[in-house]
Amino acid sequence: MIYLDNAASSWPKPPEVAEAVKQAIEDAGANPGRGGHQLARKAEGIIDRTRGQLAELFDVRDAQHLFFCFHTTHAINQAIKGLLDEGDHLIITGWEHNAVARPAFWLQENSGVDVSIVDVGSGKDWVSAIKKEVRSNTRLIVTIHGSNVTGECLPVLEIGEYARQRGIYYLVDAAQTAGLYPYQLDRMPIDLLAFPGHKGLFGPQGTGGLYTAPHVPLRPLFQGGTGTKSEDVKQPLNRPTGFESGTPNTPGIAGLGKGVEFLLKVGIDSVYEHEKALTKRLWEGLREIEEVQLVTDQLPQLPVVSLNIRGVDANEVAVILDQHYQMAVRAGFHCAALRHRGLKTDAGAVRVSPGYFNTEDEIDQFVGAIREISRAYSL
Repeated sequence: MIYLDNAASSWPKPPEVAEAVKQAIEDAGANPGRGGHQLARKAEGIIDRTRGQLAELFDVRDAQHLFFCFHTTHAINQAIKGLLDEGDHLIITGWEHNAVARPAFWLQENSGVDVSIVDVGSGKDWVSAIKKEVRSNTRLIVTIHGSNVTGECLPVLEIGEYARQRGIYYLVDAAQTAGLYPYQLDRMPIDLLAFPGHKGLFGPQGTGGLYTAPHVPLRPLFQGGTGTKSEDVKQPLNRPTGFESGTPNTPGIAGLGKGVEFLLKVGIDSVYEHEKALTKRLWEGLREIEEVQLVTDQLPQLPVVSLNIRGVDANEVAVILDQHYQMAVRAGFHCAALRHRGLKTDAGAVRVSPGYFNTEDEIDQFVGAIREISRAYSL
C-alpha cells in the first residue's frame, strides 16, 4: 500500500511509538494521578514526561498550560465553548474545518453567540478583511493555520498581532501545521492553539492537545474526577488537571511522547523540507496531465494537493486508486464544507497528502496511476 492520506492521519508511525503504547499497557496500566502506589506514579510520569516534550516542541516555558485532549476537535470545542458567552461575537474564516465551523454555528443557534465568516481568497489581505468584521463585542477570532484542502497557509502572526492590539483572543487550529511549523508559543501572538497528536507529531489516534496562554480565562468543558481536590464537588480550575477530567489515555500519550521525541530528533525543518520536495514533485507531475484539474493555481505551502480528473467523480477515482493501484487517498469534502464552497468544488475533490515516510518513487507511481486513469476515461 502506498499511503498518501497523511493530512487525515500520518502513517506509518516510527516503530518506537507502537512499542511505547505496548509498554504503557503492560508496565504502567494504572490510573495516573489517582493513587500513590508505584504503578500509578509510573503512569503519571508518562503523562508528565510527554507534556514536557510538547512544551519543548512548542517552546512553552510552563508545561502546565498544555492540556491533553482526545484530538483537535476536542481541543477546539474546549477553547470555543470554554471562552464564549451569550452576547459575544466570534469571527471565523471560510477556510475552516468542520471542527471549527460546527461548534461555532452550534453556539450561534443555541447560546446566543454571533458568528461572522471572513473569506478573501488566496494571497489576499486577511487582516483588513477581519478588521471590517470586528465589533465592540468581538471576543474571539479563530483561524485554521493551514488548509486541509489546498495546503495554503494563513498569516497567523499578522492576524494574531492585530487581535492582540484590539484585546481579542486568538485561537489557531494547527491540525495541518503542528510538526511542520516551528511554533514558539511564548513569543507569538497566539492565545490558544489546538493540535492533533496523530498527524505531524507521529503519535497514535485519540491524542491531541490545547495550549492556553496564562492570561486566557478558560472554563473547563468537562467536569469530573481530576485526581485533585477530590473532597470538593466543585470543579477545580487549576491547570492542567482541571481541564483533563476523567482517566487519560496513558498508552496513547506514551506513544505521542515517542512521536514527539522522534520529531525533535529528526528536526521539524528536515521533515518539512522532505515533504515539501515530495509535494513539488507531485504538483509538477500532475500539472503535466491534461485532464487533471488542480484545485489551486499555486504550489501549496503544505504537503496537501487536491485535484479532480475532468468528467470523473472524485470518489470513483479514490476507489480505483485503492482497489487497483493499492494507493490510499481521501476523496470528498474533507470535513471542510466552507472551503469547498469557496472553491466551488461542489462535487468535492481527491486529496493527496504525502508524509515523511513517503519516497520520490511512490510519488512517481501515483502520478503514473493518475495518468493511466485519465487516459482510460478520455477514450
